[in-house]
Amino acid sequence: MNLPLVTISIPIYQCENYIINCLKSVVSQTYQNLEILLVDDFGNDNSMLLVEDFVQKNLHLNFKILKNKKNSGLSVVRNVGIDNAQGKYIFFLDSDDEITPDCISKMVEIAERGQVEMVCGNTIGYKVSNKISKELFIIKSEKDIITNADDAFDSFINGEYPVNSCNKLIRVDFLKKNKLYFTRDLFAQDSLQSFETALKLQRIAFLKESTYIYNLHDESVIHNRNKRNFDNWITIISIIEKYYKLEKNKYRKSKILSHIVEYKDATLLMNWKAQKNEQLWKYSYDAYKKLASLAFADYWSSDFSKETKKKNFLQNLPTDIGYKIFRKRFGS
Repeated sequence: MNLPLVTISIPIYQCENYIINCLKSVVSQTYQNLEILLVDDFGNDNSMLLVEDFVQKNLHLNFKILKNKKNSGLSVVRNVGIDNAQGKYIFFLDSDDEITPDCISKMVEIAERGQVEMVCGNTIGYKVSNKISKELFIIKSEKDIITNADDAFDSFINGEYPVNSCNKLIRVDFLKKNKLYFTRDLFAQDSLQSFETALKLQRIAFLKESTYIYNLHDESVIHNRNKRNFDNWITIISIIEKYYKLEKNKYRKSKILSHIVEYKDATLLMNWKAQKNEQLWKYSYDAYKKLASLAFADYWSSDFSKETKKKNFLQNLPTDIGYKIFRKRFGS
């Protein structure tokens, strides 16, 4: 059996404390037909020195080092990975994370058997400070494979698989054909690119085993959200709103609108948990009120759940009232 080449794309930026364990997890893969793209995004620590030394000690493996002309951000780094990938599939791995030894082999087996465009696995979160592990970004779909475009889109909208771009084996030709690149200068780029990917998916499969170790540490993005993230969330919703306005299919249009409402709700809560800043929360709330939301007639429609209708109502109150109700709902 001819095993397809898999490209593992890893960004190299400010990761000197984690990159060696990341690379060790890659070279420990039971699947051997790998291309390992290491994209240098010009950090100012010793990451690249460590990477170059590791590569020199493993010349028998298919490492390729690519260098950006300047620090360009994760979106550009991932796009470099897509454009330079020689594999049939690409797997995005962040430089401070790790993968289990059988991650790629199990995903490839599922992808080839089901002829799907994407395979998603489960993730374990590992808190570095106290060495505690817990399930994170878990697949909730009851199905193992979906072979219908509308069902695949529904699965994303319903939150049945994670929005993060790592821990997914994706066909490179599918990404290139549909121009599913990451939007430059977006800090929280995964949720938008995953939404755009869901719009084009025909077939998706799920590996309901933990294949990815997400290291939670003080520098993790999840612990360091600020106004830049809040602005990015506003930008992402604005872009998704454009898809909503352009969508001709009534069913999909209602699904996109539901997604917008849910996204607003989730990010307003993350906003508060990150900063607990009343002015920043109201800033996002005011911005969200200017974007697409349910119309009065939608409250009588079966296209939207009671929970979505409730969230939409609470997102469109006078700002001071909306803030007071939010605080009562979620406290400190």
